[in-house]
Amino acid sequence: MTRLIAILFSLFLFTVSKAQVNEKNLDYFYNKSPFAMPVVSEPTFRNAVYSIKDFGAVADGKTLNTSAIQQAITTCNKDGGGKVIIPQGTWLTGPIELLSNVNLVVEKNGLLQFTQDRKQYPIIKAGKKSSTLTVASPIYAYSATNIAITGEGIIDGSGESWRPVKKNKVLPGFWDKLVNSGGVLSNDGKIWWPSNEAMNGEAYLETLKSKGKDLIAEDYLPARDFMRPYMVLFTDCEKILIENITLRNSPKFVFYPSRCTDLTIRGANVFNEAWAQNGDGIDISACKNVVIFNTTVSAGDDGICMKSSRGKNDAGEALLQNVLIANCKVYTGHGGFVIGSNTDGGMKNIFVSNCYFNGTDIGIRVKSNSGRGGKVEHIYIDSIVMDNIKDEAISFDTYYEDVTAGKQKGDVVTTAVDKVPEFTGFHISNIICRKAKVGLYINGLSYMPVHDIKLTNVTLTADKSAEINFARNITGSNIVFNTKKSAVTIKNAENIVINGQEVK
Repeated sequence: MTRLIAILFSLFLFTVSKAQVNEKNLDYFYNKSPFAMPVVSEPTFRNAVYSIKDFGAVADGKTLNTSAIQQAITTCNKDGGGKVIIPQGTWLTGPIELLSNVNLVVEKNGLLQFTQDRKQYPIIKAGKKSSTLTVASPIYAYSATNIAITGEGIIDGSGESWRPVKKNKVLPGFWDKLVNSGGVLSNDGKIWWPSNEAMNGEAYLETLKSKGKDLIAEDYLPARDFMRPYMVLFTDCEKILIENITLRNSPKFVFYPSRCTDLTIRGANVFNEAWAQNGDGIDISACKNVVIFNTTVSAGDDGICMKSSRGKNDAGEALLQNVLIANCKVYTGHGGFVIGSNTDGGMKNIFVSNCYFNGTDIGIRVKSNSGRGGKVEHIYIDSIVMDNIKDEAISFDTYYEDVTAGKQKGDVVTTAVDKVPEFTGFHISNIICRKAKVGLYINGLSYMPVHDIKLTNVTLTADKSAEINFARNITGSNIVFNTKKSAVTIKNAENIVINGQEVK
């Protein structure tokens, strides 16, 4: 019932938000892009249909249909591709692998429900090119080409059976019900875990690593409950379409494409509960040629996030580039549009336009720290409306620290001389924030200040206008701070010019 209310509320906000942004078609944003945005190639499929019912699947919400669904996908792939249909009804399944030339279609009133039985999720390799072992995601694809997940139905990842929950993130009545449902509590009583294996899994993995032996899948089984999978994981794939589908209730990030090329997300709805630990909505990692359009996200962590991590054999160019995000809405979450925290693979050429954020902790959030940072440049953020932002409307933070369940916040390492975050060449324009705690927050490093940032036509209504530390060449024109504390606090900064006046 709680999940239903949240979904209905998100749909209500989606309707209301249409008044906040004037939606335009995708061609408009291609033409408006300040860099040469490549036209993203979309998959095409032959006219062949494979219903999972023809492979023995049963829509009773009880029968485990993993084999039937996988058989339909495999047959479609071997025949040359087409559509695999999930008809209306509730179809229970374990993890499935999406293969090349397959469009997985969940029809209207269809629910692809992943099982809560964690034993159904095997330990597998994290990709065809990887030796790393991981828990199989509910839906995954490795080195696939020409794939899609479409339809007006719902895919549910049963995330509640995997995720730890922090007591301070939920209402007392919900907490009591959760504790009474089973699982275990941390020693301090502040975190609920679905099992002892989940609570102790991190310590077990550390012990496992110290043994210094070649590990196999069976070695990881005692930590499976802790090793929460992403709900939809695509690695080293090309020509991907996610369209009109609702993806909800993930064990971890909802949608996580990594090192993919030519990705389109259009008309999708992505949902995780507000208290979902590490419950990011969309995380684009080291991908090229990406469009996210007319998509609505409500998340327990970052909403629409860019990540980029460099491997040992990667060349020097930015691993994440050519990204267009437009006509999108984000409700709840740690950030609306987010960069980081992993930026060491480099990023460039990102265009975010005509989006609406309501109720996120931070609106535009750029984060990293020494040891996981890299160069982020040529970023264009235009025509954003924000309401009810809990902390900063616009934030650049090179002291970011990820506090996972069961850990306390400590001192961020800021002395690393490799993988240093560099945020430069940002162009932020036509921004309206109607409520926030701080309008603009910039916190750079002493040896790598945030630099060369341009803000134009920005109106920020907040309790405090701006805090700037270790920055240079920050230029703002037609900047309006509607704040209780109008003074801009500046430390260790140079050439900060707002509305033609240098601020010191």
